[in-house]
Amino acid sequence: MITITSKPKAIKEQHQGIATLLAFALLPLSGFATDIYIPSLPTMAGEMNVSSIQVQLTLSIFLISYGVSQLFIGSVLDSFGRYKISLISLVIFALASFTIATTHNIYLIYLMRIIHGLTVGAIIVAKRAYFVDVFSGDKLKHYLSLFSIIWSTGPIVAPFIGGYLQAAFGWESNFYFLGGFALVLLMLELIYSGESLVHFTEFRFRNILNIYTTMVKTASFSLGIVMLGLAYCMVMIYNMTGPFIIEHHLQLSPIIAGYSSLFLGFAWMVGGFIGKATINKPFFRRLAVNVGLQVAFVTVMIISLNFVSNLYSMLFFAFIIHVGAGYTFNNYFTFCLGKFPKNAGIAGGLTGGITYVIVSFLSYGIVNVVPAKDETNLSYSYLILIALSVVIMLIISNINKKAANQPVAQTT
Repeated sequence: MITITSKPKAIKEQHQGIATLLAFALLPLSGFATDIYIPSLPTMAGEMNVSSIQVQLTLSIFLISYGVSQLFIGSVLDSFGRYKISLISLVIFALASFTIATTHNIYLIYLMRIIHGLTVGAIIVAKRAYFVDVFSGDKLKHYLSLFSIIWSTGPIVAPFIGGYLQAAFGWESNFYFLGGFALVLLMLELIYSGESLVHFTEFRFRNILNIYTTMVKTASFSLGIVMLGLAYCMVMIYNMTGPFIIEHHLQLSPIIAGYSSLFLGFAWMVGGFIGKATINKPFFRRLAVNVGLQVAFVTVMIISLNFVSNLYSMLFFAFIIHVGAGYTFNNYFTFCLGKFPKNAGIAGGLTGGITYVIVSFLSYGIVNVVPAKDETNLSYSYLILIALSVVIMLIISNINKKAANQPVAQTT
């Protein structure tokens, strides 16, 4: 058993608004850490004399470590607080970013990307838990429904910035930007933020293991996480393959690749806004309709490639599919994070952790089976993920039907 005796720095009442804005500002950090150098992937492969798969692995390594970090960091944050761990993680993240910017050794970059994943995991889970610590009721539900929308600013803005940084200063400038971004937010956190956790949980391994077990055994929670993984994997598949299709197959510039990623990041945000707007509609029905629309559009995409194949057609269909993915993610993310409010750190960590472990292995596996060659292969990648989503939705439907048919215990 480990307990905390020192009193942490609390958030001043007059600074709570700024502290909340800073928490929102840090939520897109994971998106920035993956998306800002997406337009630079082909250049990195060429300058370091490595294959496209090797440089794509920097994304998968980040996602794996980011996911694993979230699996255990929630219990640490519930026991030792959010604030100091976030500050330390920001410092380490910045140092790792500067290290990547000054080396051309792919294996050292792999190591730094592991550090990126571990530290970003700690920061993001801490900031998700901040909202559960500070807010409750409808206000908390409102903020939770904004998470995927705010997060999507990373995929929207980052590749746009990265494309121009790549064209003007080279791929290394992307990581200088990440390091500087982390240091600026670190200074603002030191001035305006503080510890949000009021009730610290004693760090007892058996109790924490029981909490994890209870969460994982909750079918609606676990299947919701699988749906999150499949939704975000659609985005990651494009991130890993899109720049190679645009720059190699279509012979366009990194700036065009950046604009394309920005456009599809906006699609994710649109899906999040639609999810927020329909939050009071029947949950399963609206998710089933969404998956059905994705099936229809990916089918049309595959058929249409026999007649037209260019950047605009690819982005049109990808946009619609990514809107659906953003919609799924918004709904299930709100659901999973609000499922266990008494253990917000663990619930947030487990949700994000398993999601990104699913994304990392599944996206890298699909990219190896269906390489980044052309729009046809991209459409097949989408088809695989949407088909898996249909299977999971059928399982969820079956569970809901069984639960509805169970007799309700009568009280006297």
